[in-house]
Amino acid sequence: MNLFRTTKQTGDLGEKAAVKYLKKNGWRVKARNFLTPHGELDIVCENKEYIIFVEVKTRQVREEYRYGRPMAAVNKAKRDHLRYSANYYLRSHPTGKKQRFDIIEVYKTEEKGKFKVVEIKYIPCAFGAKG
Repeated sequence: MNLFRTTKQTGDLGEKAAVKYLKKNGWRVKARNFLTPHGELDIVCENKEYIIFVEVKTRQVREEYRYGRPMAAVNKAKRDHLRYSANYYLRSHPTGKKQRFDIIEVYKTEEKGKFKVVEIKYIPCAFGAKG
């Protein structure tokens, strides 16, 4: 039985790997799966200077070649939803920090029902707060 067959399960496991990566690299995670009327923010984290809204895209290793890089799934409509969601978050959690939108690509394999992270690609400043 394939334990990680649904997109939701794959996404959840990718986000868990992304949180571990962010914490290991000194980021403080403020929220996960923050729901807004405009959509969901996968991860909200911060350091001394920035509040960062992180979109996580998880793919099977071989899928990159078939579907393109995971970050390609963050199209204009998705970026707009993320911007609206970030503004919604900031209205309820005001901060004087600069905001940034990053993407984390998580590449996985799955053998004998076990999920294994093969690589994490971190794309800081993946797109701007405007435009």
